[in-house]
Order: sequence, then structure tokens, then C-alpha cells
Amino acid sequence: MKYFDRNTWLWIFISGLLFFPFLGGVHLFDWDEINFAELAREMVVSGDFLRMQMNFEVFTEKPPLFFWLQALSMKIWGIGDYAARFPNALLGVILVPFLYISGKFLIDRKFGWFWSLSWIGSILPFLYFKSGIIDPWFNFFIFNGLFFLIHYIWRKKNYRELYFSKSACAYLWLAGISTGLAILTKGPVAFLLIFLCLVVYWVMERFRMFLKIGSFLAFSFIALGVTLLWFGADMLVNGPEFVIDFTIRQWELLTTSDAGHGGFPGYHFVVLLLGCFPASIFAIRGLGSFTNLTSHIRDFQRWMIILLLVILVLFSLVGTKIIHYSSLAYYPITFLSALSLYQIHERRTRHRGWMTVTIVIIGFLIAVLCGVLPFIGRNPDLIKPLMQKDPFAKANLQADVNWGLETLIPLIILAITLVLFVAFIGRKKFLAYSFLFFGMMLWVFGSLISFVGRVERISQNAAVEFFEDLEGKDVYVTTYKYKSYVPWYYAKVQPYDHPKAQDQNWLLHQETDRPVYISCKITEHEELESELTDAQFLYEKNGFFFYRRN
Repeated sequence: MKYFDRNTWLWIFISGLLFFPFLGGVHLFDWDEINFAELAREMVVSGDFLRMQMNFEVFTEKPPLFFWLQALSMKIWGIGDYAARFPNALLGVILVPFLYISGKFLIDRKFGWFWSLSWIGSILPFLYFKSGIIDPWFNFFIFNGLFFLIHYIWRKKNYRELYFSKSACAYLWLAGISTGLAILTKGPVAFLLIFLCLVVYWVMERFRMFLKIGSFLAFSFIALGVTLLWFGADMLVNGPEFVIDFTIRQWELLTTSDAGHGGFPGYHFVVLLLGCFPASIFAIRGLGSFTNLTSHIRDFQRWMIILLLVILVLFSLVGTKIIHYSSLAYYPITFLSALSLYQIHERRTRHRGWMTVTIVIIGFLIAVLCGVLPFIGRNPDLIKPLMQKDPFAKANLQADVNWGLETLIPLIILAITLVLFVAFIGRKKFLAYSFLFFGMMLWVFGSLISFVGRVERISQNAAVEFFEDLEGKDVYVTTYKYKSYVPWYYAKVQPYDHPKAQDQNWLLHQETDRPVYISCKITEHEELESELTDAQFLYEKNGFFFYRRN
């Protein structure tokens, strides 16, 4: 069976058309996007690719693989927002056809088509590849680690209805290498997730050994060997500092609520239900049983349900709640959606009325939001009374943003999508599903162009512009009473000569060898002026106050 056929090239073309354009059209968002981009930028500037640095001090919260990719991108495209997001866009062009090829080998071309369609036509999975966050590559490696480990198990069981392109040993090596790369991308939680899936599957198999201990150990040692290519090298050169601090930080994220990132226990369930719309609706049906499934597809369905449950339970228990923590679930959700769509298309099950109703209700709510957002943007005074307890958010609304009629384009796209879906679902289901997912794909793309840049101009653009103007100048930059990576990244700070340059107390309270430019929020400006009597007020904009110490 060929890996590349006409549909493969079509998905590559569609993905490239959607993911590469406009990557640098909007500034990176604080914290994560700018945090990661700054780590990569400092790699390029310092020439030190072994250790991560933030403000040219050792950074021990993440391993380096993703930052290597960003740094390489910056070498190619130049340091900037486009280069920071390019690695994820590239992965999108790899992943969408990868899902098609995987689905084709698991069942057939139609199933592969539905799997790619479920991914690219859902909200957060699409947005994933227009960002500069670390999780797309992290989750890709985790999924491949589990995916190839499952293939190893099937190969050893000698499933005859499935085409195997490689030997059992090759699948085991691919699984171990992928898992090792995942650990090098973000940390050992990658191995934990795969291990938990194996344990749950073992329990569901009534404790029958489906994977030999020796095979599991071989898989683990391969993964460990990959990670030691960097962890081991860093320990030999720099000692155990990174490993110790990194381990402590990972434990803190698992057991405590990180500042500003708490949430209720069902947080990730809601995020995935709405964020993976419309694939999440069909995935609900995919959780059930189907007739005429081959043994390996029934088994893979079980694996994907286990993966989904492990993600939901683990990250619901974790104290820190961030939207992309559960993003690995995009893989099982889109698979279960594809399975449901395929079974309906093959007339092995029926399209249920509740699916249509749920899609219309959620679609209607999103459409209302699409209409309300430009209306509020043109009439910000309507919501200012609701922000009396948040002066900073209220001041953000002073931003001069043009909410023209073009911002209604996403609403029009969504309305047409829902109408076509409802009109064709009764008689031409394949066409209805195509309208739904391709329509949502266009809606997400249109929303990125219409809304994200305007939201960025309201929320952080004033600070970004301030520090951008300081690029190349012989100054220090910092913030007062709030954490941000904007100053270092957008002022493009260079390695420091003065030994106290990273000392916040020195920058704010003592005599310095360069001017210090300071940003603070409206909620803290009176305290700053009282504390820093020598700080010269420059101007304020959209909730940010800017100062200079000579």
C-alpha cells in the first residue's frame, strides 16, 4: 500500500495553505508564546544551545527540543513572531496527512479522510498549529510513542487483517524513540501518560500480560537513551542543577495551582467539548459500540478511549489548569469522531437527531459570540460597568481598535455552514459533514484574521509597542509588580556586561549604568510613583503606565 496518494498531497496542500500564512501577523501572546520564543531567541543570541536561558539566566522548567526547533527556524527566517510559530505550522502540514495515512492503513482511505477532516475542521486542533506553544510537538511524539507501541503489540499477536509495513522490533524502536523525543520536548509526564494507558489496558484485560516485561523494559530503555543524549550531556557539563530544579518544578505543577491557572474539576471536559467542536459531538457516539468492527479497530478504539480517560482524569486532578494541558486528547477525540462518521457513512449506524440538535445549539452560541464581539468592540462603554473591580481590564478597552463590517465575515461563514449542514444531513450525509467541517475550518481561519489581532491590540499591544521602540538601545527593561516576558523579547535584549543587570532590586532602587525603562499596570502606578521617587513618568496607554529611571 502506498503512503502517498492523491488525497495525501491534497491534505498537504490544504494544510500548507491554512497554516503558513499570517503566522507573524499578530504579536506573540504573553506568557507561553513569548516565554518559549525568548528561550529560543537567547539560544541564537548567546550561541549556547545546551542550556536554556531566560533574561540570560539559567532556565530549568523545560527541556530543549522545542526551543532547538524554534532557534533553527529563527536562523532561517530571522528572529521574530513568524519564526517562533513556524515549527508548529510545519507540524500541521505533517500531521494532517499523517492522520490520513494512518487511517488508510488502519481501515481505508475513507476513514483516513474522516480522521484528517475531523482534526482540521475542529476549533482548537486547528488553532494548535497557528501558535508558538510547546504542546503540538510534545503531543505528537507522545501519540506516536503509544501508536507504535500498539502496533508492536499487534505485530506480536500476528493480526492478519492489518497491513504491517515494519517488523515488530522496528515498531518497538519507533515507540521508544518517539517517547524519548516527547520527554526531551516537555518532560517525563510523556512516559507517565503512556505508562498509565498500559496499566489501565492491563486492568481491562483482567491482568493478562499483553506486553512482556522484557519488551516494556526495552521500550523504556530506548526512551531513556534518547533523553540521555541531552540530559546526560548537560549533567556531565553543568552538573545536576537542571535535573533537580526541573523535577521540583514538575512536581509543583502537578500538585499546586500555578498563579492564575486554577480551575474547577470539570474544566478540561468543558474545554474539550467546546474546543474540539464539532468533532467532539461525533466522538461521543464513537465512545459506544459498533457492529462489524475488525478486532484491531475494536482494540484501537479501546486504546483511544483509555487515552482520553487518562488525560481527563490526570489533568483534572492536577492543580494547574491550562487549556492546552489536555490537548493530547485531540488525537483520541478526532479518531473517535472519524470512527463515528465512517460507520454512519458505511450505514452501519445511523446519524442521531441529538447530534444535529447539539451541533446547531453550540453553533448558534458561537454565532451569537461572533456577532456580540464586534458589537461590544464598537460600543465598549456597554461593558465597562461590569469591570469596576478590574481597572486594568476596563482601561484596556480604551484601545483604538477598528471593528469594521469585515469582522462579521466569520458570522456569515458560520451561518452558511450550519444552514448547509442542516439542509443536507437528511439525504446526503457525506456532503453535510464536508460542509460542516470545511465550513468550521474556514470559520476558524476567518476568526483568526478578524478577531485575534484586535484582541491582542486591546490586551497587550501597548506594552509590546513600548518595548519594541527600545530595541537596539543601550537600556535596561523591566516590569513592576507583574510578570511578563514582553520586555526581553520585544526589546531584544542582548547579553549583559554588568553583574547586577538581572537584579530587579538594583534596576528599580539603585544607581545603574544605563537608563531603566519600566512598565506597570494602572493598578500599581500610584505605588510605583510613591516607591520610585526618581522614576520619570513617560505616558500611559490602555491600562499600562510607562516610566524611565535615568
